[in-house]
Amino acid sequence: MIWRETTQALLPERMAAASTGRDSYNRYPVHPLGNGKINNGYQSLAKWMAAQQTVLIDGYTGVFWSIVQTRLEAEFEQMGIRVKWHFMVSLMKDAYSIEEMVRPFTGAADDVWGTCTTLQLQDFFEQNPSTAFSFNEPFDLHIVLGTGAALASDTAPLVYLELPKNELQYRMRAGTATNFGDMEPSGTTAMYKRFYFVDRLVLNHYKRTLLPRIHILADTQWPESIAWAYHPDILQGIREMTQSVFRVRPWFEAGAWGGQWLKQHIEGIDRQEVNYAWSFELIVPENGVILESDGWLMEIPFEWMMYAAGDAILGKHAPVFGYEFPVRFDFLDTFDGGNLSVQCHPTLTYIRKVFGETFTQDETYYILDCKEDATVYLGFREGTDPATFRTKLENSRDLGLPVAVTDFVQQHPAGKHDLFLIPNGTVHSAGAGNLVLEISATPYIFTFKMYDWLRPGLDGKPRAINIEHAFHNLDFSRQGAAVKASLISCPATIDQGNDWQVIHLPTHTAHFYDVHRLEFTGSMEISTGNSCLVMMVVEGTGVEVITANGHRVVFRYAETFVIPANAVLCRLDSRGAPVKVIKAFLKSAHPVFDIIAPQASL
Repeated sequence: MIWRETTQALLPERMAAASTGRDSYNRYPVHPLGNGKINNGYQSLAKWMAAQQTVLIDGYTGVFWSIVQTRLEAEFEQMGIRVKWHFMVSLMKDAYSIEEMVRPFTGAADDVWGTCTTLQLQDFFEQNPSTAFSFNEPFDLHIVLGTGAALASDTAPLVYLELPKNELQYRMRAGTATNFGDMEPSGTTAMYKRFYFVDRLVLNHYKRTLLPRIHILADTQWPESIAWAYHPDILQGIREMTQSVFRVRPWFEAGAWGGQWLKQHIEGIDRQEVNYAWSFELIVPENGVILESDGWLMEIPFEWMMYAAGDAILGKHAPVFGYEFPVRFDFLDTFDGGNLSVQCHPTLTYIRKVFGETFTQDETYYILDCKEDATVYLGFREGTDPATFRTKLENSRDLGLPVAVTDFVQQHPAGKHDLFLIPNGTVHSAGAGNLVLEISATPYIFTFKMYDWLRPGLDGKPRAINIEHAFHNLDFSRQGAAVKASLISCPATIDQGNDWQVIHLPTHTAHFYDVHRLEFTGSMEISTGNSCLVMMVVEGTGVEVITANGHRVVFRYAETFVIPANAVLCRLDSRGAPVKVIKAFLKSAHPVFDIIAPQASL
């Protein structure tokens, strides 16, 4: 049976198999926990459980619960342990009732968006889990299995089973994972929409409440094995990361407009894939962090970092963003590919009112690499008439007619290290021939496509066009000469020394983050200023980061890394070769902070 649909390799269980040579981009950045901290296999987990009287095995949607039970049962049989199993699925509402309950949050069937849910995990259960099971029967061990197991007891030890978000998507595509409460898979798009607007919010809020109770956290991405660690050891590892530097595990996806740059420059990814449109460098709802001990690996979703140490990561901005990480880095690869759709993103008012999000998708395009004729589409031409533009778009959507995009949208030449500013409501597209580092606020799915060059998606079906949404948000004042003046960043040197300089790439007033480029040969000392710094090597072979606690790690070209606020001071060493490093950081103050702060920690 095909249990995951992807060309991407599964995370190796052992460090040796994950090594890719440190002269190149590293797909498997690891963070050591120390010796003896990660256990591998069901035998060791069953041995720990056998010493308990009752165990709660909770976890995320997409976990192969039947395999977990079968593997543990085999180990208990070997040990002669008699187990009484209690199943959370037996307490749930039926699938029809759950579908009706979530319907207000999943939007129309033909819409790609819903609205952030207000449901809680308890709403999915017909019976009260705290009174549903009896643990008095004479068995050696009682086990409650399934999502929500922690609701069955306040005192029994708790094991939480995790699954990386990319692996959940691969399982959904293969039809081996469903939305929480569903018995059968539905279409991939529908499942992802429900996951984003319902499952993710319900399950993440619930598991955050479990933080003080968890005894063991486990990674179940391998179908026949498991990696686990005691939760206090993981929390200690997170605390150490917040005093130094960390990098999340990137992953890669093909797309209708995808290119070939990533395929040619990233070791180890499948070169048989048709293209790579995205690299998820730091999209924290999607990425995980790899932990290592004695060569064994396990991955935890990034949200655990924020739940356990959000204050240490975000510093002075933690009261604003709560458990949400505010900055996103990802690659858009159009080298030998196509243009992105002509698109815009929602205003703050619109995304909050219509979709229930806290803050909106304000973006920038940093050109990491490009061909000589590469361009970016940005802003309207002087005198663009909204009604005429809309008519052309609707005729294209309905009749399959091409649109002369440059009759309405400006086309700008793209050069390496240019920064294009895309505040919400701005019409834009990345042209073919670019490797774009997208520096953005974290929301990442709210793209209103107006024109997609009459091409199908990789599945051969038309991609969704969202003209109505777009025209509720487009800012037609961003046209003519004002576009170049206000939407293309004008670099300026703001500090310098003998072998270094700091270049400011100013962002738009709508952006709550700013961008510097550090250019140096030798070393530079960096202060976090009690704020989180997101960085990437954008020219040169790499840098060594030395933090105040003595931690040293090398980051290579095109690798993203995070220096938490709590790290305070660090030094970047170019090791004698000239380098350029992008630094994105939150502005000290911004009007939107007062708007989003009351909701961010909900």
